[in-house]
Amino acid sequence: MTRGTTGARGTSEARREWRGWREATQDALYGPAGFYRGSEGPAGHFRTSVHASPLFAGAVARLLCRVDEALGRPSSLDFVDMAAGRGELVTGVLAALPAEVAARTRAYAVEVAGRPEGLDHRIEWLAEPPGGGVTGLLFANEWLDNVPVEVAEVDSAGVPRRVLVRGDGAERLGEPVDGAEAEWLARWWPPAGAEGPREGLRAEIGLPRDAAWASAVAALDGGLGGLAVAADYAHTRDARPPFGTLTGFREGRETPPVPDGSCDITAHVALDACAAAHAARCAPERTSPAALLRPQRDALRALGVTGARPPLALASTDPAAYVRALASASEAAELLARGGLGDFVWLLQPVGSLDAAALLVDVPDHEEE
Repeated sequence: MTRGTTGARGTSEARREWRGWREATQDALYGPAGFYRGSEGPAGHFRTSVHASPLFAGAVARLLCRVDEALGRPSSLDFVDMAAGRGELVTGVLAALPAEVAARTRAYAVEVAGRPEGLDHRIEWLAEPPGGGVTGLLFANEWLDNVPVEVAEVDSAGVPRRVLVRGDGAERLGEPVDGAEAEWLARWWPPAGAEGPREGLRAEIGLPRDAAWASAVAALDGGLGGLAVAADYAHTRDARPPFGTLTGFREGRETPPVPDGSCDITAHVALDACAAAHAARCAPERTSPAALLRPQRDALRALGVTGARPPLALASTDPAAYVRALASASEAAELLARGGLGDFVWLLQPVGSLDAAALLVDVPDHEEE
């Protein structure tokens, strides 16, 4: 399989070089002229739950309050916003917290780009997650999908091979996948149809995401613990897409993934593998609390985002309040929508004694029709 498109940046030498997708994406997104170094930030190219409505930050603030209660209201409570963009989520969470909780909260934004001008002075801006001892909530909204991964494709002999890419997006097959990557594929994404491996089947090898997630969750070690949440488009082992999900986004539109810095490059996340990676790094004598996977629509409903329309009678008694409530219901509907943001999956990974299920007590066992 090959793709050929013209990129907007990069030297002619880089455009001719054949590399694995992981290395090429790393440079394209996070290199000196990478996509995420741009002044416009992610909001200039795609709409996330954070940008869709302040209801999202309000729900995350409510979750932080529930974690706070479960931990016994510690004297210092932490909120870590992974892949913070320009600080939109962490700013919204601080604004939504009750004053008493906000006064105890230490806020961290983790992002490769520089600190935005005018950001709330209470927010500490970091290039890496804080070290161990975090107590509270670590939230990663659309982070793991941008952790670069290798892509594998089955050749005509039924052998999974690494996919190589040039700076203009053209592809060719490289060496067979082996070692730890082959083991990961066999366990988490075996590239086989009903009749075995078939030419053209593709998979994204999620090892770097497993390691990144386990490392981020480790920030909660050494203290009272807390909860780590990853929210992303995702899939599980029993429903992997046969041809992968690698794609690009530019100026709000999906586009072929070209690793030249001109577009976002993303792929859905094997969140079940990420959850297992954290459990595997726990010491044998420690019991890792159960992780949960929940559709975003269910998690947000449990945190008070319902999308219910206001009663029509309110339009007569308080028209302004009715208009505000109607707008809020429309924003909530976008966050919960099937085929859209509601299809995101939340991985809730507790550290310490927290019961993740108890934090989302209103999540239904089965999706509503």
